Formats: sequence, structure tokens, C-alpha cells
Amino acid sequence: MSINAELSDLIDSKFREFKEGTIVNGTIIDIRPQVILVDIGYKSEGAIPTAEFEDEEIEVGDGVEVLLMKLEDDAGMVVLSKEKAAHKQNWEKIVKVYEDGGLVKGKVKSVVKGGLMVNVGVEAFLPGSQVDIIPPKDLTEYVGKVFEFKIVKVNDERKNIVLSRREVIEAERAELRQQFLQTVTVGDKVEGLVKNITDFGAFVDLQGMDGLLHITDMSWGRISHPSEMVHIGQSIEVQILDVDREKERVSLGIKQMLDNPWADIEAKYPISQEVKGKVTKLLPYGAFVEIERGVEGLVHVSELSWVKRITRPSDVLELGQEITAVVLGISIEEQKISLGVRQLEENPWDAIEARYPIGQRITGAVRNLTTYGAFVGLEEGIDGMIHVSDLSWTRKINHPSEVLKKGDEVEAIVLSIDKENQRVSLGVKQAENDPWSNIDDKFKVGDLVKGQVAKIASFGAFVNLQDDIDGLIHISQLSEEHVERVKDVLKVTDDVEARVIKVDKVERRIGLSIKAVSYSEDDLRKESKSFETLKPSSEMVGLEQAFNLASGEEWSPSED
Repeated sequence: MSINAELSDLIDSKFREFKEGTIVNGTIIDIRPQVILVDIGYKSEGAIPTAEFEDEEIEVGDGVEVLLMKLEDDAGMVVLSKEKAAHKQNWEKIVKVYEDGGLVKGKVKSVVKGGLMVNVGVEAFLPGSQVDIIPPKDLTEYVGKVFEFKIVKVNDERKNIVLSRREVIEAERAELRQQFLQTVTVGDKVEGLVKNITDFGAFVDLQGMDGLLHITDMSWGRISHPSEMVHIGQSIEVQILDVDREKERVSLGIKQMLDNPWADIEAKYPISQEVKGKVTKLLPYGAFVEIERGVEGLVHVSELSWVKRITRPSDVLELGQEITAVVLGISIEEQKISLGVRQLEENPWDAIEARYPIGQRITGAVRNLTTYGAFVGLEEGIDGMIHVSDLSWTRKINHPSEVLKKGDEVEAIVLSIDKENQRVSLGVKQAENDPWSNIDDKFKVGDLVKGQVAKIASFGAFVNLQDDIDGLIHISQLSEEHVERVKDVLKVTDDVEARVIKVDKVERRIGLSIKAVSYSEDDLRKESKSFETLKPSSEMVGLEQAFNLASGEEWSPSED
């Protein structure tokens, strides 16, 4: 073999050591504006874009690791890449870290759909749910920052990497939590950060350990919601109340670090003592008044006034208002104090009987009407009630509006007083004599009487007699002939003459008859006896019941 052939074989064997896709060492032989020329010991050099050396200070003669992508291109030059060499090396490192379960540092590059892109030597994806323990609202605040991550997924074919920062934080917190649980004891005072607030309390972060600060352990006073005491992100000092190492639970308290104001509450605020305080809450049933820090009393709406009818405390009190009240009762177990405002004044009901003795005649204005009676003002805040049954001796009144209206001046008699329930009963009819007390002197069976038709009903006509007493002419007593309808014979305001055929003092009814006007005494007795057989519930209804239920000029008993 000739020397040239041997040399050719030696060169060929040397070049056969270069394999495409491998990382090789090279030397920078020229630095140009667009490319860097690198010699790898092959028969031709390679050109690498200057951009791949960005932010690096290089000189001719510097060594560099590159990826041999192609031994020769169309121009006969070696195709090299510094970036791809670094990527290949970094990828292998990432895979090794992933297999070993280690952590990797990286810089957040940008926000993408669903999370963040991170440079850990190669590009990796950090899902939004894995950024922190609580997914952040704004991912842009993480861009440009460096963190440690756990690699949770590697796809070698697609060159995809998925990271988690949340698992790193949770692992750190788990370690801190164990350290905390091993060292903390009941009674310790520790600093924490309010992490979350619920209706029943607040969760406080204690060096990786979440402790519960229950609403009942926040204040000796009464609070409606934990947000009245703390806010998210607030740094607070708390006391350890209970530690459950097995379940990893810690109970916290704030009020336990302060003196209990309820311990000697009865000595500080004896019953009947006057106290001053500030209105802190207004509810439909009463007002809460803070008489010292952590101690509130309740003024029930019924304890605001002796005489005023106060529907809501907000009608007379305002939040923040300073008021004076009297201590009515204390419950240490329930931590409740009952207060009263009206006790600061004399109760006008204490001497009510002296001012309004039974039987006294009074005059007052009608203040209100109800279905069962009328309220008459006696003095400021005190009313007397006239029951509907005490409005008239002779009329059966179903509603007081039939004879009274608001503002009317009425004269009445004091009938009774109930101090306990604060009621004064009045009567209008008692101010006059009962015309039925001597009815026998006014009306006797057989008497001829005159009157005016007041109302027509299907069963008869009502006639107004003397002393505002009504008599009933039953339809059967209108004529000897059969009468189909009362209004065919009589109409309202007609003057009539009739004979009394019945007087019922118990039921307060007087029966009249037109057809008996010319009867003999014997016929009258027979008619009166016949009239007795009428049923009070139908034919002989209550006089004023029919009056009030009548519609227009006719009313049927079946409509009752």
C-alpha cells in the first residue's frame, strides 16, 4: 500500500469517529457579524449563527461544545448548533432529575393559556393549578421570577415537561407542620397570618400549619361575623387552645389572652344600676349596647317606653348613639345582660287606677279602629278600648266603623283596668240608661205602635221604634194574604203601624204584626202563640245581625 493510500485510510478512519446527532468539542476560529466559525477537527469547519452566543463574551481560540447536526451541507460545510447542544445536555439532566425525584430551578418566561412557560434549561409548562397552594388570580406577577419546581411529567418523544411549584410548597409546609406539631404546646402564643375567613371562624397560617380561630374564641363580646375582628392577610397573635397531633388540628384563641370581663360582672353591674353605653347593633327585637369592651347588654324593644308603641328600636335609636339604661338581669352562663330604658322614668300605669277609677266618665278622641272595638286616647301613650259589644244597648254592631270613625270625640265610662296587661276597658252604652231595663213599661203584647221601616230583609222588615229600639215584622205578619217578597209590600222609610205580638227581654227582640192591627184579643193570643213557634236561627234572626249582613234592601238567611 502506498503512503497516499495509508494517509487516505487514516483520514477516513478519523472522520468516521464523527457521528451526526452527537455533541463534540470545537474551537472558535473566526468571529463574524452574522456567524461564528467553529473547527471540530473535521475536514471542514462549521458556521453557527451569532445569536446562539447572545450575552456571552467569546474570543477566537475559545472552546465550545456543539451538536453535530450534519457532516456536510450543500456547500460542503459542517452544520453545527450550540443551542441544540445545550438543549440536549439540559434535557438529559432534566430526565435524570425527574428519575431521581429531585427539584429543578427555573425562571418564569411568560403567561400562556392555562398556566406559565418556565425555562429550566429547556422550556417547561407550569399549569395554573400548580403555581401555588391557592391558585393565583393574576399569573403575570410571577413572570421574570426564579423558583424551585418539581418535575411531574416528562414526555421524551414530544420533549414536553410539566412542572409543579405547589408540590414543592406543600412538601415544605408538611415539614414545617411536623416541626410545629412536635414543639408547640397548649398555652403558647404564636404569630400567624389570616389565610381564610368563613362564617364560623378564620383559618390562620402558623409556619405551614393551619389553625382554626373559632368565632366564639375571638372576643368576650358578641360578634356576628369573623370579618368584624380580622381580615385576610392580617398578621395576628393567637394563643394555642388545643393540639390534636394525630389529626393535625390546632385550635386558636384571641380572647383567652385578655381578662374575662364577665368574671365579676354581677359585682360591677348590680341589678337596678344605671349604666352608660353605645348602641352597637339594631335588630327588630331590640338594641345591643356596649357598656365596656367585650360586654354588651340587650334593650328589648318592649323595654324602650312605658307608653309609646315602638315597633322597631331603629325608630328611636341610632347606631353609635350613647344612651343610659338600667340593668334588669344578668346571665353569666349565657353572657347576657338585660337592660331597660323605660325604667329611667316613672311607670304611668302604676297609678292608673287613681287617675281613672271604675265608673268615671271620660271624654277622648278615637285613635284607632279594629274588628273588635275602638281605641280612645286617654293621655299620651295610654288608650282605653271600647269593645264592639259596649257601643249600644239596642243595636248589635258587628264593626265599630258602623258608628265611629277616627278622630270622633266620644264619651265613655271606665269599666275595668288590667294593670298587668296595661289595658283600660271603656263602655259607651254604659254612659246611658239601658232602654231594655224598663221595656215592660214601654211595650206590651197587644200595644199598637208606630215606627219607620229601617231595613228590608228576605224574612221581614225592621221598624225603628222609640228609644232607638227595633222591632221585626216577620213576612208572615205583613198581610192576611201570602206575601212572596217583603219589598213588594214595604220599602225603607215607610211609616207603619203595627201591633206588638212578642217581647223577648232575654234576646232583646220585639215581634210586630201589621195584619194583627185589627185583631181581637182572642185572635191576637192565637197569633202571638203561632209567632212563638218561629225558629230564632232562621225566621227570627238577631235584629241587627240581619241589618248588618243585608245587601241593598234584601238579605237571605242562607247567606249568613
